[in-house]
Amino acid sequence: MTHKQNTARSPKASVLSFREKIGYGTGDLAMSIFWQLFGMFLMYFYTDVFGLSAAAVGTMFLVTRIWDTANDVIAGVICDRTKSRWGKFRPWLLWAALPLVITGYLTFSTPDLGVTQKLIYAYITYTLVGMAYTMINVPYGALLGVMSPNPDDRVSLASYKFVLAFVGCLVVQALTLPLVAKLGGGNEALGFKLVLIIYGVVAVALFYVTFASTRERVKPPKEQDDNFRRDIKNLLSNGPWLATLGVGMAVLLSVSIRNGSIIYYFKYYVGRESLATSFMVAGSLAAIVGTMLVKPVAVRLGKRNTFIGMMVLSAVLMGMTYFMKPADLIALFVLQVVINLISQPAFALLWSMLSDVADYGEWKDGRRATGLVFSAGSMALKMGWTIGGAITGWVLAGYGFEANVEQTERGLEGIRLLLSLLPMGGAILTAIALWFYPLTEKRMREIEADLTARRKGNSNEF
Repeated sequence: MTHKQNTARSPKASVLSFREKIGYGTGDLAMSIFWQLFGMFLMYFYTDVFGLSAAAVGTMFLVTRIWDTANDVIAGVICDRTKSRWGKFRPWLLWAALPLVITGYLTFSTPDLGVTQKLIYAYITYTLVGMAYTMINVPYGALLGVMSPNPDDRVSLASYKFVLAFVGCLVVQALTLPLVAKLGGGNEALGFKLVLIIYGVVAVALFYVTFASTRERVKPPKEQDDNFRRDIKNLLSNGPWLATLGVGMAVLLSVSIRNGSIIYYFKYYVGRESLATSFMVAGSLAAIVGTMLVKPVAVRLGKRNTFIGMMVLSAVLMGMTYFMKPADLIALFVLQVVINLISQPAFALLWSMLSDVADYGEWKDGRRATGLVFSAGSMALKMGWTIGGAITGWVLAGYGFEANVEQTERGLEGIRLLLSLLPMGGAILTAIALWFYPLTEKRMREIEADLTARRKGNSNEF
C-alpha cells in the first residue's frame, strides 16, 4: 500500500499531564522493584542458595526463556484484541499483578528436594513467573504507544518510565542483600523469600496506581479487522522493527551479562562482597541522571545517533574494566558510574523508537498493532537476556567456578570477562544493529503529519 506524504507538521502540543507521566512511570517502578530481584540475584540464588550448578542454571535460563520469548508475541496478539471499558492494555495491570507475585514467591522458595527434583522445580516455577511477567510487561510497554500520538510526548514518557525504573533498581540494589541478611537471620533462603513478598506487595500497589492514572488515546483504524496472519506478515516486512529487534537483543545481552556478574566479581575477585551493593547503587544513580538528560541530547542529535554514540563509548569503558585489579576500587567505581551514565538511557530511546515503529507500521500498511510491535520488542529484550543469562552460567562453568569456595586463577578470569569484555561485545553489536534503523526525526514528523490527517479524515467519515 502506497500513501502520499502530508508535509504539514504534526501537532506538537502535549496531551499528557505531569501526573499522567508520573503515573505511567510508576508502572516501571513496580516492574523494576519486583523483577530486578530476578535479574540481579536469581543466578546467585540458584547456585549459592538453592544448590544448583552454574551450567545447569545457564541451560535452564536458555530453555525456559526461549518459551517465554514466544509468549511475548502471544501476549501482544491477545492485548491487541482485548476489548474492555478500560481499553486494550490498562486492564492487564489489574489482572496479571497477583499471578506475578504468587509465581515469584514459588520461584524463590527452596523445597527440600534432591538435586534432580530441585532442577525440575526451578524449570517449572521460573517458566510460570516468566509467563506472568509477560502478561503484565507487554501491555504495560504497549501502553506508552497509545497514550499520546505526539513523538515528543513518547520520548518524555519513556524518560519518566526509565528514570523510575532505575529508582526501582536503586531500591533493589541498596536494600536486597541487607534485607536478606536481616530478615533471614543468616538463612539466605528465608531472607530471599521474605524480600520477594515485600517487593511483591509494593509492586502490586504501584501497578494499581498506574492503572488508575493513565488513559489510552491512540486507537486502531475503525475499519481494521482482527487478521492475525496479516499483522504478522506486516511486522516481518517492517524494516525498522527488524532493526529494533537486533538492537534490543544486543543491548540486553550486554546488560544481563554485566549485571549478573557483579556479585560474583566482588565476592570472589575483589574479596569484599559487601561492596557489590554500593557498586550497583552507584550505577543506578548514574543511570537516573543519564536518563533525565537523554531527551535534550536525543532531540539535538537524533535518537539513533545518540544511541550509537552511547554504545561506542560504553564499549570502550567496559573494555577498560578488564584491566582493573582488586585494589583499584576508586577507578572501578568511576568506570561503573560513567558506563551507566552513558549506556543505561539507551532503554528510554529504544522504547520511544518502538512507538515510532508502531506509527510507521500503521502509516505503511494501514493497520495498527501496537501490542504486537511492543511484544516483539519485549521478545527481543528477553532473547538478549536469555542468551546473556545462559552465557553467564556457561562461562562460570567453563572456567571452573565452584560456589562458596576460593576460586582458581582460571575461575577468576571467567568472572573478570563477564564484567568487562563480554558485555563490551554486546555494546558493539548494539551499535552495529543501530546502523540499520532508518527512522530519522524528519521522517517521523512527515509520517505523524500524514497519520494525523488520515485519522481526522476517518473520524469525519463516521
